Amino acid sequence: MAGYKCGLVSVSFRKHEPEQIMSAAKDSGLNFIEWGSDVHAPKDDIEKLYEIAGLQKRYGITCCSYGTYFHIGATPVEELEGYINAAGILGTEILRLWCGEKDSQEYDDRERERLFCECIKAAEIAKSSGVKLCMECHNGTFTNTKDSALELMQAVNSNSFRMYWQPNQYRTEEENLEYASALADYTEHIHVFNWIGNRRLALKDGIDIWKKYLINFNGEKTLLLEFMPDNNILSLPSEAEALRKITEV
Repeated sequence: MAGYKCGLVSVSFRKHEPEQIMSAAKDSGLNFIEWGSDVHAPKDDIEKLYEIAGLQKRYGITCCSYGTYFHIGATPVEELEGYINAAGILGTEILRLWCGEKDSQEYDDRERERLFCECIKAAEIAKSSGVKLCMECHNGTFTNTKDSALELMQAVNSNSFRMYWQPNQYRTEEENLEYASALADYTEHIHVFNWIGNRRLALKDGIDIWKKYLINFNGEKTLLLEFMPDNNILSLPSEAEALRKITEV
């Protein structure tokens, strides 16, 4: 499965400093990282953002995305500019956002229309800024199902407004495969983990199903490890090895 790039999400290690994370990533053969705005790379801490950018050069790490906790429809759209500026300092044109604050089935028609208008407005800001806003495929947001996510992508209809994909640990493999197939053309990055319900399992035990998931995604994608099965940074080398095995034909 040529073309896949391997990295990790910094929020996997919230208790560790950025340099510790980059050192561990380099030692594990991972070259890409998504920085989280909540702990490691706050959008308003400009000094820290530039410090991280400098460390990236030292360790040979590329920031592939900026993981924000911006909720479209709840966070004022005026705050988007600050996140876009922070992403630029880190060296990425991709920002991860959340769409709304509740599951899609909880929206009435008026709320859905209001949310879509906010998404279109955000997409226009992204286009004028030369960045892409990617919605996380997540419970508790409008993109909790493949149908609602597809509805959103088609309604906004912008190359500046895209998706992440990740399996839903509370759904079946078949349901997750259907979601992957439906959203593949809109997907930029993929969050990788091996969970069943609330149980976090080693990725090496999920290689076969992940190979099936990736069949749906054509073209170059970045696969980002999200959380360790035991929350231990010392588990990163083995998880990274499993991640690379997923991409092998």
